[in-house]
Amino acid sequence: MTQAERRIFLIKYLLAEDEKYADIGIPHREAEQKKLLRSLFNLRMPKNADKDFIKVQDEYLKEEIRLKGITDFSSLKPVKESIYLWRGDITALRCDGIVNAANSEMLGCFVPCHGCIDNAINTYAGIQLRLASYNQMKEQGHSEGIGGAKLTEAFNLPCKYILHTVGPRVFGSPTEKDREALARCYRSCLELADKNNVKSIAFCCISTGEFCFPNEEAAKIAVKAVEEYKVCTNSKIEVIFNVFKEIDFNIYRGLLG
Repeated sequence: MTQAERRIFLIKYLLAEDEKYADIGIPHREAEQKKLLRSLFNLRMPKNADKDFIKVQDEYLKEEIRLKGITDFSSLKPVKESIYLWRGDITALRCDGIVNAANSEMLGCFVPCHGCIDNAINTYAGIQLRLASYNQMKEQGHSEGIGGAKLTEAFNLPCKYILHTVGPRVFGSPTEKDREALARCYRSCLELADKNNVKSIAFCCISTGEFCFPNEEAAKIAVKAVEEYKVCTNSKIEVIFNVFKEIDFNIYRGLLG
């Protein structure tokens, strides 16, 4: 199958799953097809799919990520000992683990084509991620608390694992409770990573997007939390601060020298 044929196959399968999609036609343009497919991925509830779908989906997503251009962690240069700054698409980074700014249900973003990192990670990992997270949370029996973290397989992403953490949502100026919760996100992920022999971890800018934590203050908390953890535990984990926006790159570059 070509990428176009895979995309049509996946769209047809997902449309056929739900009768409310009966009147939706498949667009002719590639960009519109991609938007529809991503929307269907985002809206799909956690459940199994047949082997043919999984096979085609995995081939499709791996090729889409390859076309984006995979960056290998080993090609990066540290800005400090075992600390890196990298601006790029975290779903195309090959390292041991990447951090997802998740919600308390850990089920990903259900808003079609939303711009949050949770949406991107769940989209390109594949439908297996939402199902794995659902099963994990069902076993836990309650939603994840702010500052907590969970680890899952990365499925179709080039990394090995995803560490999902729930950051604080800020209303107005951050409180001391918000600051401590954000620092706890970084510590929880690092502890979980070390526990699972994750040797390199890429942090996104937790809570700075939809959760409205001010960028510069969040970055200061992130850097301090990571550096203190490494000193206190003597952890050898390699930490990548991953940014997507220029404003965050400049902030971290200033903090890390």
